Amino acid sequence: MTERLYIYDTTLRDGQQTQGVQFHTHEKQHIATVLDDLGVDYIEGGWPGANPTDSAFFDAAPQTNAQMTAFGMTKRAGRSAANDEVLAGVLNAGTGAVCLVGKTSAFHVTDALRITLEENLANIADSIAHIVSQGREALLDAEHFFDGYLADPAYALGCLHAAIEAGARWVVLCDTNGGSLPQDVARITAEVIKAGIPGDKLGIHTHNDTENAVANTLAAVDAGARHIQGTLNGLGERCGNANLTTLLPILLLKEPYASTFRTGVSVDALKGLTKASRMLDDILNRVPARQAAFVGASAFAHKAGLHASAILKNPATYEHVDPAVVGNARVIPMSNQAGQSNLRKRLGDMGLEVAKDDPALGRILNRVKEREDAGYSFDTAQASFELLARREFGQAPEFFEVKRYKVTVERRKNKRNKMVSLSEAVVVVKVDGQKMLSVSESMDETGSDRGPVNALAKALAKDLGPYQTLIDDIRLVDFKVRITQGGTEAVTRVVIDSEDSGGNRWSTVGVSANIVDASFEALLDAVNWKLVRDVV
Repeated sequence: MTERLYIYDTTLRDGQQTQGVQFHTHEKQHIATVLDDLGVDYIEGGWPGANPTDSAFFDAAPQTNAQMTAFGMTKRAGRSAANDEVLAGVLNAGTGAVCLVGKTSAFHVTDALRITLEENLANIADSIAHIVSQGREALLDAEHFFDGYLADPAYALGCLHAAIEAGARWVVLCDTNGGSLPQDVARITAEVIKAGIPGDKLGIHTHNDTENAVANTLAAVDAGARHIQGTLNGLGERCGNANLTTLLPILLLKEPYASTFRTGVSVDALKGLTKASRMLDDILNRVPARQAAFVGASAFAHKAGLHASAILKNPATYEHVDPAVVGNARVIPMSNQAGQSNLRKRLGDMGLEVAKDDPALGRILNRVKEREDAGYSFDTAQASFELLARREFGQAPEFFEVKRYKVTVERRKNKRNKMVSLSEAVVVVKVDGQKMLSVSESMDETGSDRGPVNALAKALAKDLGPYQTLIDDIRLVDFKVRITQGGTEAVTRVVIDSEDSGGNRWSTVGVSANIVDASFEALLDAVNWKLVRDVV
C-alpha cells in the first residue's frame, strides 16, 4: 500500500515574487495548462485583488483537473470575516480552494501585525471557518512557523489547532525566512504530528536561502507531512522556493519515496518535465540553468574520457537515472580532455558510425585540441563540433559562401536631442553561383538599437535563396562573450545559443581578436548546422 502525497504548485504566485519576473495573464494561463498536464494537485493562481494580472487570470482561468486555488490573507482584526473586503476579493475569484497566509510566530503577531496573540488566533479561526462555510476547501499557510515554533512552540501549535478545528483541509508549515535546516524541519514536523495535527492534513512550504529547500521538504515528508508546496525551476523570492523540477523526479524515481508514495504526477507525465522547465525559462526570457538537476542541459553531460568510455558500456556507471525518463538527453561533449570513446559516442549521436581504427578519429581529436588551444570551447558548443567533424568526413556541404560583410555603428542625436545609436550590417553571400546582398538594421519594434551582432544576424538570415524557408524560424536565445587572453593580444570567444520552432536548441562558437568577427563565425555555424540537420 502506498500513501498519497499532494503536490501544490505556487509558480504563478510565489514564482512571480522572483526579482525580475512578471507574468502576463496569457502566460499564466499557458503555465497553468502545462502544470495541469504534469498532474499537480493544486495550482495557486495568485492573489485576486492584489494586482490586475492576478485578477484578470482568475476571470479567465483555464479549466484544469488540478484544484485551482486563490491566495490571500486572514481577515484583519476589528472586523468580521464576512465584512473583510480583502478576504471577500479572494473568495470572489470563485476557486474551489482558498489558501490564506496567517501568522504563527508570536513575534510577528505583536511586532508586525501589532495585535494581541488572542486576536490573531481568532482571525485564523474565523477566516478558515468563513471559507469552509462558503463550500470551499481551506488551507492555512502557517507563516514563519519554524522560527515561531522555536521561540514559542505552544503558540505556534495553537495557531495550527485553531485552523484545523475551524475546518482547514491543510495546514502548511512555512519556512518563510528559508533558514531552517533538515534536521530541525524533521524534528519539528514530527513534534507537530505528535501534538495532534495529523500528517494527512499537514503540508510543507520551504524557501532556498540555505540551498536546503528540497532537502527540507523531503525531511518533512519523512517525518509525516503529506502535502508539498513548490515552484517550477525553484522560482521565488530571494533565493527561491523548493524546486518541483527536482522534487518530482525524486519522489517518483528514488527510494524509499517511489515505493512508499504516489502522487498525481505519473512516470509517463514526468517525460514532459524538461520541456516544462524550459518553457518557463523561455516565457521569462531567462537562460536555463545548465547544472539544474534532472532538467539541466549538463545534467547528463559526460566530459571526461574515462566517464564516456564507461557510459558506452553501461549508462548506469555515471547516470543515476535514465535521462529520457525526465525528457532530457545524454550529452558527450567534446573538449581537449576528450578521448576516442567520447568522440565515437558523439559521432554516433550525429548518425556517423565510425570504426575504432578510422584515421579520421585522430585527425578530429587533433583538430579539436588545436582549436581549443586557440581559444575555442566545444564542450559548450556541440553544433560547432558537429560541423567540424562532418567536414573531416566530407558530410558538411557548402550551402552558401560569404563573400564579405560590413557593420557600421552610428551614434547621433535624434529629433528629441537624445543621443541614440544605430547599427547596420551588409552581408554578401553566393548561393548556387548567384550573389545576394542583404542589408539590415538592428532597430527593434520599440525603436531601440539591438547592436551590431543583431544587425548581422538579421542580414545573414534575410535571403539565402532556396534555403530561406529552412532558417526563417531560427531565433537567437543567448549570447555569451569570454576574453580568453589578456593584454594587447586578447582573444574573444563568443558562444551563441539558437533555437527553432521545433524546440531544437544548439550552441555554436566563434573566436577572434574582434568580437564582431567572432560573433559572425558563431552565427555562420548556427545557420549551417540548421541546414545540415534539415537537408543532409
